[in-house]
Amino acid sequence: MKKILNALISVSDKTKLKPLLKILKNNNIKLISSGGTYKEIKKLKFECSQISDFTNFDEILGGRVKTLHPKIYSGILNIRKNKTHQKELKKNKFENIDLVIVNFYPFEQTLKKTKNNNTIIENIDIGGPTLVRAAAKNFSDVTIITSTNQYSELIDELKKNKGATTLEFRKKMSQIAFAETAYYDSVISSYFNKILKTEFPPKKITHLNLLEKLRYGENPHQEGALYSFAENNNLNKIHGKQLSYNNYNDIFSALNISKTYPKNTGTVIVKHANPCGASITNDNLESFKTALACDPVSAFGGIVSCNFKINETLALELNKIFIEVIIANGFDKKALKILKAKKNLRLIDASYFSFKNNFKFNSFGDAVLIQSGDHKKLSKKDFKVVSKRKPNKVELENLIFAFDTCRFVKSNAIVLVNDKSTIGIGSGQPSRLDSCQIAIDKMKKFFKRDGEIVAASDAFFPFVDGIEKLVQSGVTAVIQPEGSIRDKEIINFANSTNTVLVFSKTRHFRH
Repeated sequence: MKKILNALISVSDKTKLKPLLKILKNNNIKLISSGGTYKEIKKLKFECSQISDFTNFDEILGGRVKTLHPKIYSGILNIRKNKTHQKELKKNKFENIDLVIVNFYPFEQTLKKTKNNNTIIENIDIGGPTLVRAAAKNFSDVTIITSTNQYSELIDELKKNKGATTLEFRKKMSQIAFAETAYYDSVISSYFNKILKTEFPPKKITHLNLLEKLRYGENPHQEGALYSFAENNNLNKIHGKQLSYNNYNDIFSALNISKTYPKNTGTVIVKHANPCGASITNDNLESFKTALACDPVSAFGGIVSCNFKINETLALELNKIFIEVIIANGFDKKALKILKAKKNLRLIDASYFSFKNNFKFNSFGDAVLIQSGDHKKLSKKDFKVVSKRKPNKVELENLIFAFDTCRFVKSNAIVLVNDKSTIGIGSGQPSRLDSCQIAIDKMKKFFKRDGEIVAASDAFFPFVDGIEKLVQSGVTAVIQPEGSIRDKEIINFANSTNTVLVFSKTRHFRH
């Protein structure tokens, strides 16, 4: 136990102070503070000494230097059982500081409000993190509080221990404190990386907030958690049981696709992080039905993502099949009533979700692969027609839709499309030829309509056999990235079979 006699309070967030000050007063703890915090404490009618009176040194440099003083840091950092430390304190007439309550200038919030560099720089806290690190280092003797969320826990601790704190409590607060300073510095580091356009600095520091501790990871024997660079991920779960690690993996895969489609037109169904059906049309009900028709067997137990608001009619249709999660840009009241009848079905409003952080992380052991995200919006200028037969407007739109969907399918990936709806998807095969066959087999099994069929490949065909297999199955137009040493052979084959061939100027390969 360590009895608290003196407390230093310097907070940017001055809410929730009154109950805390009351318990400190009840335990005869002397308060030291400065600036706005001192004024707030006096306004709440509690006794408090100004830091400048405590140190006999006025604030200088417009408040940039106020707590940085030997009397403050000696009071925090001295080891109470160290006789030399105690002699030095006595010689200098310094007092112990047993409790430090600090939260920082709101640097992260400032970034959201302004782009003014001077304002941003002035919101980099120096004294606060220094106080926190000093107190956290000396947790054997000093208690450190870094958030208003910890006030109630401190109050309970002081009540239970009659104005003292336990070593276990101080150690826990120290752990949180060092994470707080590290997080704060990481946000500042990221800001400078951004303004200097340094995407891959010599030391990469990330700042993540725990959003949810998951029941387990990919399998029950693995642990899992969801973190975010922001305070939340703007996914509002409005119904259903807790989301799992695998649910989130599928949700992010689904959003990756549906958010690239034109607003209010697209539906994608995802299973095991791969699309098993996708469609874009102005008729939202038709969009879902044609996406489902691509592979209704694989869709069982999948995730449906719609980039539009779900209405009653679509909700009735969705209710006919087993789905784990439905994502939409909102649900109307009647749709919610229908879908909530299934108590385990998760409903997620993704109206405000967007891909703000443009990095993708993949870790293994001590190594971490980092790359920028593939969120490029595709347009006609990203492609070139290389065959003698030119695509008409509808064919080109279908080809671009096929390619846009194909880039989110695990490679090797082949996507067959009719009328802006997938009708066959081959994914995740070591051989591109095998992916062609899987896509064709899916099409033959489920596609019951008429119309032209186009195909997309996420990488170039290394040999003619892949495109040949597609053409033999009824494909009349193909889109693929350029870059093979056999591109001319592929072009010659397309011309000999009167097939439209379009090359993408960029590759979109997904392992």
